[in-house]
Amino acid sequence: MTRPGADRDEPVGRRVARWRLRRRMTQQMLADRLGKSKSWVDKVERGVRNLDRYSVVQEIAEVLRLDPAVLLDPCRPAPTAVTALDGVDAVRAALAHYHQRPARTVPAAEVGRHVAHAWLSYQHAHYAHLLRALPALLDAAHTSAGLLVPAYRITASVLVKIGEPDLAWLAADRAVAAATGDPIRAGTATIAVAQALRALGRDRLALTASVAAVGTAADDGVRGTLLLQAAMAAAGCGDGRRADDLIDHAAALADRCTGTDDPHHTAFGPTAVRLARFVSALRLGDAAQAVYRHEKVVRGDDWRRLPAEHRAAHLLDAARAYLDVGDLTAAGHALAEADTVAPAEVRYRPAARTLIAEIAHSGRAAASVARLAALIGLTR
Repeated sequence: MTRPGADRDEPVGRRVARWRLRRRMTQQMLADRLGKSKSWVDKVERGVRNLDRYSVVQEIAEVLRLDPAVLLDPCRPAPTAVTALDGVDAVRAALAHYHQRPARTVPAAEVGRHVAHAWLSYQHAHYAHLLRALPALLDAAHTSAGLLVPAYRITASVLVKIGEPDLAWLAADRAVAAATGDPIRAGTATIAVAQALRALGRDRLALTASVAAVGTAADDGVRGTLLLQAAMAAAGCGDGRRADDLIDHAAALADRCTGTDDPHHTAFGPTAVRLARFVSALRLGDAAQAVYRHEKVVRGDDWRRLPAEHRAAHLLDAARAYLDVGDLTAAGHALAEADTVAPAEVRYRPAARTLIAEIAHSGRAAASVARLAALIGLTR
């Protein structure tokens, strides 16, 4: 019989190993996402290397989709928001059945309506609803080759959001395979590939894939978005000069995108270019420049025209930039605004949970952040 308090005495490294197995990750997968070696992870789990820096515990917790307190205090119950989205296993099963014939033939027009509805759900950050709908959508889309690419792409996008980049990469790769012979669809599929690879910390691969697809994409919005994906990947590699050059090329295309139509769901335009400059600065470690660019872009008229998901995702990044420059008040305001724009973006994303925990535990959190922390189970 386990004695009382035994779990509390368990080394942090053992807890890391236990949660890694629960998340169905190998040591190599965890190491890759942390930017560490497999040997480093093995030593942590065996207790040879101590986790004596809270920032490192936070990074591990984010990858494992946990509140850091769960690793530091195992007697604390796991936060409920992590398990609130329970459709991932069904999506995983649907991806595993990609080679099978659909259960029934669905008319292309009906599938098209379902795909359009899925895009609206994604743009409004209705991730719980979308996860429930995706297995049936993927099944039905196999009857219409032209709609299979966007179905896989939507799947990849929402999986990136909720912290499942491995599955997202699989869905994005399927989208590329389904797009054979169609340059525009191949380009949109590669956007999803780049997003998944960046989420996996594979910026150099994301850069290579995006640049390679630019030359064959026949649509300015798709080409411009690929250039921005490449730029953000370059910034992740520490190559600021190349990131700026790629964004400049995208800006030239954005000047030609004056309409409001977005047939390929890229949200590409001058505002997207300005947001990419913000992300580039943040990823290059220049938080002050990122804050300056954020405050400039949100004053523009086009800011409010972006999808709710896009705006809320940017506000989370802005909160990180403010936190990095030591402005906890502004960071809290950005988080609260993101929660107003698209609550699921804040409550289901691992990166958002980490931000909320950092601000809430600083002792100087605004009431809105304290409320969010309590709502998603991050209070001590």
